[in-house]
Amino acid sequence: MKLWSWLVVLAFVAGSLIITGTNLPVVAGPQDKDKDKDKSAQKDKNGKDDKDKGKQDEKKKDEAKKDDTKKDDTKKEEAKVAGDRWEWKAFDPKGKKFIQKLFTKTNQKMTVMSQEINQNQEQTFYIEWTPKEMKDKNWVVTQKIIGVVMKIDIGGNVISFSSLDQKQPNNPMTDFFNALMKLELTLTIDPANMTVKSIEGREEFIKKLSETNPQMQTLLKSILSEDALKQMAEPTWGAFPPQGNYAMKTWNKKSELKLGPIGDYTTDFDYTYDGPDKLGEKISIKAKLDYKAPTASAGLPFTIKEAKLNSKDGSGVAYFDKAKGRFSSSKMSMVLVGNLSIEVGGMVTPVALTQTQDATVETFDEAPAELTAAPKGKQ
Repeated sequence: MKLWSWLVVLAFVAGSLIITGTNLPVVAGPQDKDKDKDKSAQKDKNGKDDKDKGKQDEKKKDEAKKDDTKKDDTKKEEAKVAGDRWEWKAFDPKGKKFIQKLFTKTNQKMTVMSQEINQNQEQTFYIEWTPKEMKDKNWVVTQKIIGVVMKIDIGGNVISFSSLDQKQPNNPMTDFFNALMKLELTLTIDPANMTVKSIEGREEFIKKLSETNPQMQTLLKSILSEDALKQMAEPTWGAFPPQGNYAMKTWNKKSELKLGPIGDYTTDFDYTYDGPDKLGEKISIKAKLDYKAPTASAGLPFTIKEAKLNSKDGSGVAYFDKAKGRFSSSKMSMVLVGNLSIEVGGMVTPVALTQTQDATVETFDEAPAELTAAPKGKQ
């Protein structure tokens, strides 16, 4: 297979996996001060002492009032902060399943040995989440892909797949995606920090996918590690503020995705709560991606020796539905520009890459119309 063809496969796999009035004191005038001096001179020592004592008592009372006021203000502030929290309800054991529609559009231009290769890719995944139980204070949830629509245009050569099409012709992706939709993962999620503690079903997941192409087994084992699968699930709630405390206004998170021979992706997210919007509670997102080249090929006929890739214009927005306790929708855009050095058969080839990616996520209580209209056996 030509080098650029493998690069397209590499980009396809990576793209498929990766988807906020001041009170002034009263001052006495000059005449009042003179009168006060005269009166003070006429008072005896006992009277002066009584006055001083009275002032001390009054001062103590004022200080006591201030302490009480401060305590009341503190209690009010604590109550306010406690009220300024959202609750994540999507994985409540008493809740029902929900569907997410993930759409990603990627435009990629690669220059390899003076040859320019353009790839345009559109992919839609329908993911079903089903809350199962609360076990040891953790959510147990299943995740299943119930629909896939894919179109890849490589220099005018189009490969497409749709699980919604009853007349879907066979192509290199047919068996792979049909196997993908028969698999289910079980996730155990810690509500305290919203992280995936464990995943069940990974081995069966890789085994079934490898049966469609045994040559991919080594690659899939490397890419679909347990840690990678955890990171791939967490964007579902990634923009949720720590402990649901949106009153903090801004917060940040870091996502580290290690994809074996494809490389390591570290993304820093900055979130800003913008307030209520007609679509929900609006959170603005800024993202910066850092890529690190892999150290081994692990199943690929080439090795990425060096890579200098910089993300640009990484931004997006997410909308949180307080009533349902989950995100109703989100969108994200990012541009990736840089150069790679690829080694094949001992020869190193430079590759220039420019990639633009736009992603949207929508959440539904029930399966979208295009899924329900699909013939049985094609979901």
